[in-house]
Amino acid sequence: METPKKHLILPELPVNGHGWGPVDNLKLFNGMSYQSFNKNDRLGMVADWTGDTYSDNRLLMKYQVQYGANQYRNMIEDEDSFQVVDQTKNQRTQRSKIRMGQNLRGRHQRNNHNAFRRNNRQNTRGKYGNKSNRKYDNKGQNSKKRESSVNVRPEWKILEEMDFPRLSKLSLPNIGDGQEIYTAGSMEYYDKSYDRINCKVERPLQRINRIFHKVTTTDDPIIRKLSKIEGNVYATDAIIATLMCATRSVNSWDIVVQRFKDKLFFDKRDDSDFDLLSVNESAAEPPYNDDPNSINNPRNLALEATFINHNFSQQVLKKNGEKYNFENPNPFVAEDENVEVASVGYRYRKWNLGEGVNLVVRCEHDAVTHGSNDELQLMNIKALNEWDSRITGAIDWRQKLDVQRGAVLANELKNNACKLAKWTVQSLLAGSHQIKFGYVSRVNFRDSTKHSILGTQQFRPREFADQINLNLDNAWGILRCIIDTCLKLDEGKYLILKDPNKPNLIIYSIPPETFETDDDDDDVGDDDDDEEDKSNIVDEVAKEKK
Repeated sequence: METPKKHLILPELPVNGHGWGPVDNLKLFNGMSYQSFNKNDRLGMVADWTGDTYSDNRLLMKYQVQYGANQYRNMIEDEDSFQVVDQTKNQRTQRSKIRMGQNLRGRHQRNNHNAFRRNNRQNTRGKYGNKSNRKYDNKGQNSKKRESSVNVRPEWKILEEMDFPRLSKLSLPNIGDGQEIYTAGSMEYYDKSYDRINCKVERPLQRINRIFHKVTTTDDPIIRKLSKIEGNVYATDAIIATLMCATRSVNSWDIVVQRFKDKLFFDKRDDSDFDLLSVNESAAEPPYNDDPNSINNPRNLALEATFINHNFSQQVLKKNGEKYNFENPNPFVAEDENVEVASVGYRYRKWNLGEGVNLVVRCEHDAVTHGSNDELQLMNIKALNEWDSRITGAIDWRQKLDVQRGAVLANELKNNACKLAKWTVQSLLAGSHQIKFGYVSRVNFRDSTKHSILGTQQFRPREFADQINLNLDNAWGILRCIIDTCLKLDEGKYLILKDPNKPNLIIYSIPPETFETDDDDDDVGDDDDDEEDKSNIVDEVAKEKK
């Protein structure tokens, strides 16, 4: 007797005419190929219009229908994905046993080597400072919080914040060379014998007792006079270079801005470290030693670098008494003052930045030299210094400088990007024909008082700017943006601060008496100069223009 067959009765499915999907002519979908899926995938939503079905972007196109010849590839690959697993026991050959023994011995050697390195690092910490207080970000770089260059007071009001990504996109093209309006000072000639120095014939760095005048903008008597007849924005080349290279800076710095009527004066604070040179500012692991008595403390390194730069720039000059004099004497030396002043020439130059913005800058040259055709060339002299070749990522100059000078310079560009960019901008602003770099290293890495000159290298400033990817159009754009922002402010005193831990600039409104001392009895814009001084400067400017 045959068993009666049971018929499967399908339930009746209600049709929602207001829902999504096909509701009529369902027979049109008969025979349509089935889109396969991975059997390990978890079921998700039936329909999702948010686009968040797959958090991993690599899975977004996984089940999208491929038109053309690849339409049914998933079905074929799904069948081919089944593989038979060989579960037989793997028999080790004699060769594999020997190889395993070698791997085990190599692993033990690596473990012993790593243990030696750990012990060595612990001993090094005891000698050169403890690293336990250092903090690292996700990329392993030193993320220790930096200190601000000035203590921000509660009553200061934030007016504007400028982030570096936005500043790096600015551009102000077609800014040519500045117009010369006043010159002063005298310079000595460069001694070309220093070009023959190398690591085998190094020369000790000497201490040169000369006075360097780092006078701020509003204390400059020439700028005070020029402010009555030339321009409406005034600063020194060091201040302008700092603003133009702001996006390359890591350390905190600050500049005081004074708005008087329609004029802007950019100044440095009297008690600031603005003129100190940074060391390894942009390195992956900048100097971290917090011990103020350590020679490798960041501030002590900055003092050492500034000391080296000043002495090197004067040592490499001829001492035969021959000088090149600009038309006017040094404005910061009194006639009856008997002091030895550093070789320096000042050029006061003006740039038209458009829309009524005329910038007047005091620029500096360090020396003069004779070119290939015996023409006179103005030059700036700077010193790069090596303080410890054992730090991470450093190159031993005494081994590499003579044979791989490009690698040494590239390493300096990586670790001191901001400092080198500012030096280049200062040379371009001054109109120098050459910029001379000296390589100066400690005689002993544990002694910061004795140094040796290992070599020199020179560049044309504009060519060097191209080599270090210094975009001058962007630098002028950054400066113009800062000037425009300050010109929109009311009369008063303001502070531009580079945030110590973020890539941005902050403009504060500060009280007029901030940073003032008892000796500051002269205010910006006061007409204290008599008519005779004013007429003299007018005559001098007219004569130089002719």
